[in-house]
Amino acid sequence: MSNSIADIRKDYKMKALLEVDIAPDPITQFSTWWSEAIESGIDEVNAMTLATSTINGIPSARIVLLKGYSSEGFVFFTNYKSQKGNDLAENPKASLLFFWKELERQVRIDGNVRKVSLEESDVYFNSRPRESRIGAWASNQSQTINNRSELEETFSRLKQQFGDSDIKRPGQWGGYIVEPVRMEFWQGRSNRLHDRILYTRQSPPSWKIERLSP
Repeated sequence: MSNSIADIRKDYKMKALLEVDIAPDPITQFSTWWSEAIESGIDEVNAMTLATSTINGIPSARIVLLKGYSSEGFVFFTNYKSQKGNDLAENPKASLLFFWKELERQVRIDGNVRKVSLEESDVYFNSRPRESRIGAWASNQSQTINNRSELEETFSRLKQQFGDSDIKRPGQWGGYIVEPVRMEFWQGRSNRLHDRILYTRQSPPSWKIERLSP
């Protein structure tokens, strides 16, 4: 192992996460941390790792953007025929991970996944910049293409084809919601003795709260 890599380390000293300070519900706790992350000015605060797997358990992970959350769960949008879309069609379970290094915090979310309503997908799609909407039509996400020029030519052709007309949402594009069954809040602490608080869903809307060893 390269010493130059192995020697990279940081001691976490900013905050603590104690049972007396946490909310009884993980979405409420997330809202508190989300507000603090927004106020801290973190760049792309809504970036989160999304991990999926095939029905055979082959995992894959990528960064996507959170586009909304509520007591029901956490919403993101993508192409249904992408790798993640194919994974979720086979195995509708996923994990999300937020890492806010400026606050020395992580939030892990494990849950069941379903598509949001067509109406919700339409509303979000129509809120996107026009050229992003065209991009959703131009990209067969995760499919092999010959080169960059092919993608740009498709985009240009579609842009001319749409002109000033309304751009409807492609049928293969829309939203998913991750409905949490487990949520873990991680606060970095000194000497690697981190705080880890785990919420596990019991009979809705009850949550079991436990402290995990770091």
